[in-house]
Amino acid sequence: MRNDRRLSRMLHVLIHMARHDGPMTSEAIARMLGTNPVLIRRTMAGLRDAGYVSSEKGHGGGWAITADLNAVTLLDVHRAVGGPRLFAIGIEHPEPGCQVAIVVNEALGDALQEAERLLVTRLGSISLAALVQSFDDRCDSVSS
Repeated sequence: MRNDRRLSRMLHVLIHMARHDGPMTSEAIARMLGTNPVLIRRTMAGLRDAGYVSSEKGHGGGWAITADLNAVTLLDVHRAVGGPRLFAIGIEHPEPGCQVAIVVNEALGDALQEAERLLVTRLGSISLAALVQSFDDRCDSVSS
């Protein structure tokens, strides 16, 4: 099964956009990610619908960040880009009365719920501003 890279790719784009003066075109973003501009527009539409970016058509147009980066979390971006379920592991739906399946499903279900709670909490605690600051700090330490 392939990993879904929408979240990491859009976070990558948003950091570039935060450091870029003016809008970025779908074509420029697509070149940066090695993908198709149509795919970029489709994915960025979720961010636009959530109010995190805006888009302008025509000469000088493109995508621009419109949200306060302190107010947008990684979880917000995950949800806006239509990210998949956080875990692909699932439980079996057995015939009623199978005690083995019931025990297995209870154990897996509890573990998955706990892991998802932890991941949602962590993603919800990291702002885009924190990512941009971390990037800036790395750049400063490299240039020093």
